[in-house]
Amino acid sequence: MLRYLTAGESHGQALVAVLEGLPAGVPLTSKDVAAELARRRLGYGRGKRMRFEEDRVEVLGGLRHGRTLGSPLAVMVANSEWPKWTQVMSPDPAADPGAATAGRGAPLTRPRPGHADLTGMQKYGFGEARPVLERASARETAARVAVGTAAKKLLAELGIAVLSHVVRLGTAQTRSRAVPGAADLEEIDASPVRCLDGEAEGRMVAAVDAAKAAGDTLGGVFEVVAHGLPPGLGSYVQWDRKLSARLAAAVMSVQAIKGVEIGDGFANAAKPGSRVHDAIVPGPGGRPRRRTGRSGGIEGGMSTGEALRVRAAMKPLSTLVQALDTVDLSTGGKAAANVQRSDVTAVPAAAVVGEAVVALVLADALLEKTGGDSLEEVRRNLGAYLASLGTTQER
Repeated sequence: MLRYLTAGESHGQALVAVLEGLPAGVPLTSKDVAAELARRRLGYGRGKRMRFEEDRVEVLGGLRHGRTLGSPLAVMVANSEWPKWTQVMSPDPAADPGAATAGRGAPLTRPRPGHADLTGMQKYGFGEARPVLERASARETAARVAVGTAAKKLLAELGIAVLSHVVRLGTAQTRSRAVPGAADLEEIDASPVRCLDGEAEGRMVAAVDAAKAAGDTLGGVFEVVAHGLPPGLGSYVQWDRKLSARLAAAVMSVQAIKGVEIGDGFANAAKPGSRVHDAIVPGPGGRPRRRTGRSGGIEGGMSTGEALRVRAAMKPLSTLVQALDTVDLSTGGKAAANVQRSDVTAVPAAAVVGEAVVALVLADALLEKTGGDSLEEVRRNLGAYLASLGTTQER
């Protein structure tokens, strides 16, 4: 029902994303997209460039006077540094081949450990890493945040809120078990590490400072939460229709994410079943509900109607100030890896990307369940479905 594609390279002229299947009538503006992209740029441990590089957004199609048209939504995110890269990244043969392969265009023959460089060169037959790293770069996630904004706006119109927060940076982690709600988002975004726990925030900031002083990088864990979902999104009938599988694939597709869990997934593996499964109890309006939320709002591959929680483990960034050992493929000898500019950590920003990809999956699953070519039709169909469950929800 809802699908998207992105195109573009990190230092290319622009990133482009096309989102197909979005109903007509969803309120959306280019300022909404720019605001989400601004959230993606910030976070303690990011480089100075993130404070002055502004993502210039242009909506190319699918939107008129602040409302979606039901046709494909096309968004372009321009590269503010494009003038520096016109020769190196020119789509046509360079007018001056020598200038295009000198300076910043010099061949990158020393692949960086932890990146796509070496394997990408082997797979596609490239003699240097530039063609690989340009597309493998996490800069691509700006395009996903752009179209994810539209998915979040659709969900918000139906009473569904998607937000994220950081629960761990390096060894510093929150001890709080509280699940944040939509009202907490402003406070989360105001935190330099996007953590709602003030005590943990201080330890996380100190961990970033220590890593920076050591010339190292930090990974961490973030959690995406969705409130207001109806029960029954996804399905148990086939592996690729399970909501949990779709969410895991989407979150794992974000650069540097190496692990995903739903609810208390990994912790639950060490507990007896009596302390894991969520007991079902009578709820308001006659609809049963779960007493606890250990399952993360998904059972049998379907949403339960409780708060959905997805956690992602992000590895430390692969580019270090102190370059790691590698091989220079032009000589076959040992060498220090190429050093591209890098941050100390990008976990707070990755959490915003997580919101976008989760929202895209949830919006797709919702449209799969309700159908509807317009926002009003989707709202009407959802209301009828909820009424059939013996209760209604305020939306």
